[in-house]
Amino acid sequence: MPPAKRVMKPEAATEIDGRKARADESRRRIAQAMLDLLREGERQPSAEVVADRAGVGRRTVFRLFNDMDGVFHEMHAIMLGRLLPIFSAPIDGATWQERLANMIERRARLFEDMLPIKTAADAMRYQTDFLTEQHGEFTAMQRSTLRFVVPKEIQADKPRFEALDLALSFEAWRRLRKEQRLPPKNAAETMHRSAEVLCS
Repeated sequence: MPPAKRVMKPEAATEIDGRKARADESRRRIAQAMLDLLREGERQPSAEVVADRAGVGRRTVFRLFNDMDGVFHEMHAIMLGRLLPIFSAPIDGATWQERLANMIERRARLFEDMLPIKTAADAMRYQTDFLTEQHGEFTAMQRSTLRFVVPKEIQADKPRFEALDLALSFEAWRRLRKEQRLPPKNAAETMHRSAEVLCS
């Protein structure tokens, strides 16, 4: 005779669902606190600082995120929700030059918004498979968007296309903003000028 199946009582299932909902909310608050602190210039916020900003206990931070992979998974989900509509919006312009200019303006806004978070993620990229994969996907997305915008003759000229891809990359934006200390407006103008020279 087969053993009787154990049936979970409704109140027990409700309690488990409630615990999961509370854990999910705490995880989201911790990830949002990390994003806010990174934007404010905290390069490696401590668990105490994150817990205080999120309004949770320090033990909760360690319990929910026992490694940084978990933190960046949740942060990535929040950032993706904000940035995906901008990434996926149609690129405007009657000519490819106008579409390229529109793409650069969009990148300037996105790169500036991402700057503190992506910089922190890149500092830890080789410590976690998730961040390595996300960096590869982000780089591939930038290249595919550029290929979509520029004409085939530029794509066929490999050195020119590679130089253009580099000049309009997030890494170039970070160099312009951090090392060369250009304000966002001037950094965007520099990208536009680089594209004009490489595409002429």
